[in-house]
Amino acid sequence: MNNLRILVAVKRVIDYAVRVRVKPDGSGVDVAHVKMSMNPFCEIAVEEAIRIRERLGADRVRDLVAVTVGPEANQETLRTALAMGMDRGIHVVVPETAAGVTGGSATPLEPLAVAQALQRVADRESAQLIVLGKQAIDDDCNQTGQLLAARLNWPQGTFASAVALDWESPQGATATVTREVDAGLETVRLRLPCVITCDLRLNTPRYATLPNIMKAKKKPIERLTLQELEVDPTPRYAWKRVSEPSQRRAGVMVSDVNELLTRLRADGCLPEN
Repeated sequence: MNNLRILVAVKRVIDYAVRVRVKPDGSGVDVAHVKMSMNPFCEIAVEEAIRIRERLGADRVRDLVAVTVGPEANQETLRTALAMGMDRGIHVVVPETAAGVTGGSATPLEPLAVAQALQRVADRESAQLIVLGKQAIDDDCNQTGQLLAARLNWPQGTFASAVALDWESPQGATATVTREVDAGLETVRLRLPCVITCDLRLNTPRYATLPNIMKAKKKPIERLTLQELEVDPTPRYAWKRVSEPSQRRAGVMVSDVNELLTRLRADGCLPEN
């Protein structure tokens, strides 16, 4: 496998530094005049794809392709990925009414539909490696990478904190992924093609320089639709209401352990006996 093509999925979300506000009617998140940016985990995925090519060389990695599924505004996110160092982009255009929180609708495009679209793109592009963020900070679903791997019937390495590709393995090209689990770190070896989802500690994304931002404007972006890819965006669950988390009560100082236990019992946190 001397000509590796890497696909990286990127998503446009409300910027992580913005305080999210819920619409007064509870129908969704208010995104009017709100700063949007690339999902932080997707930035890490883009950075890792670029670093893989830097480590292996351009003769090994022939193409870095950024893919996004969403409304017209997602093209800005694609341009950011291109400015970071991706070669070209693919935009699966979704109407605003089906685009989810970032498109102003209370009914989001669900992870399964996104995974189906990415599967079709991967098949069209003959990709050998797909890199995604482990989750998006708007819905925190943490499902798309796993669903995509299942649909492609590829091995997967999730929550990656380190990635190394090996061309000399007797099994052929492999990826060794160190992943973060509850008990610590787990290392798995995957045979390519495979799907990898990125955790926070994998790398620190680079900033796009002004010259690269200007170059990104000339890089090609292919436009596709869900209909062309034969993907049905019909939601499989309904959102009833969106609400902000309840306010935490102020802390109370206690003089000793006995008073603490008394208060916990009074609040129903401990049994009476």
